[in-house]
Amino acid sequence: MAMNLLYSNDRKGEYPASWYAATANALEPFAELKGETRADVCVVGAGYTGLSAALHLAEAGLKVVLLEAHRVGFGASGRNGGQLGSGQRRDQEELEAMFGREDAHRLWDLGEEAKQLVRDLVAKHGIECDLKPGIAWTGFGKSDTKHLHDYAEHMQREYGYDQISALTPEEWSGICPSPAYDGALLDMGAGHLHPLNFALGLARAAAKAGVRIYERTEVTGVQEGAKPVVKTAQGQVTCDHVVLACNGYLGGLNEKVAARVMPINNFVVATEPLGDDAAKVLSRDIAVCDSKFVVNYFRLSADKRLLFGGGESYGYRFPRDIEATVRKPMSEIYPHLKDVRIDYAWGGTLAITMKRLPFVARLRPNILSASGYSGHGLGTATHCGMLMARAIQGDAEGFDTMSALPAPGFPGGRALRSPLLVLAMSWYAMRDRLGL
Repeated sequence: MAMNLLYSNDRKGEYPASWYAATANALEPFAELKGETRADVCVVGAGYTGLSAALHLAEAGLKVVLLEAHRVGFGASGRNGGQLGSGQRRDQEELEAMFGREDAHRLWDLGEEAKQLVRDLVAKHGIECDLKPGIAWTGFGKSDTKHLHDYAEHMQREYGYDQISALTPEEWSGICPSPAYDGALLDMGAGHLHPLNFALGLARAAAKAGVRIYERTEVTGVQEGAKPVVKTAQGQVTCDHVVLACNGYLGGLNEKVAARVMPINNFVVATEPLGDDAAKVLSRDIAVCDSKFVVNYFRLSADKRLLFGGGESYGYRFPRDIEATVRKPMSEIYPHLKDVRIDYAWGGTLAITMKRLPFVARLRPNILSASGYSGHGLGTATHCGMLMARAIQGDAEGFDTMSALPAPGFPGGRALRSPLLVLAMSWYAMRDRLGL
């Protein structure tokens, strides 16, 4: 019996003990689904993908039911680093090499649309989630910095993207005084926010638009057909279309998706408030990502805590001591914080694909799915939700571009993908440690 990630590391219907949950604009729980109901569209999973799909469908006048096994924003959507990145998870030079210049430009445009969609939703629905501009990508040593600076120039020249700038080691240490880093690339067109409050804001907007949201309602199966039936423990939804928006928590609901989209865990801590010492971490209110394979990502919270994500973990159970797991990389980046008090430590499950590009698919004429955002989900998931909503209404242009992305299955399918990933990740992590 495969492990059910919905319950392996979490308690039913409870948000993890994260800084986000502690500072959430709390939403009253929605009822469980009991009995039978009917909808034009049934959306499974109330993270960014599902909330965005449901909201856009309801605004277009469709009757929508949204089912969530726990609470809205419970999964990666409410636990992530809060970084709203530009483009796709792979950089533009990689995409150009993979697909050619024209398709790479199209994917860049979709990424820009995704960021704008998040900003528009925040403004339109008055979502209080501390949305701020600025993400820096930083490197270790001269060759990393040169690569970042060349990339900044490429984006300015080839894409006319003027929000991006190269920072010398001196300029960067003025913003981020870590001895570990060299120079950086600063993208002021990207941004960061409180991820759970963004999800809760989308849920409020969806409910207001007429979406019937049911929480603590795990989907046990989807009966395919002209009128699919989505089954839960205590009820079922008969509908015309199904949207699968489960990402790392899909389990065995669809084997085609499960073979291509693999759950992995990630961990974040929040330090005590740093007060005036926050400037020794970051002197500007931006988010940071570094160039390690097992990436470190961090930013300051609104109350001046360091929110730091990182650490390796193989296997699906969270480590017993998440704080120690993350404190290790955090102390490498900020040695002066090695004894700082940590007030919150949490883990979450995201999902990756072989190519680190989302798996967007029409599984049946009336069953759509999007997942596998590979750590670039904030904008992409919200956007894919909208693209699926449009596709259901007959406008599939953006959806078709995303679904044309290559999505090879993991070797050995669902059964073998985890041991192989452990091997691969251990190898890359070892290279990180050796500085290769």
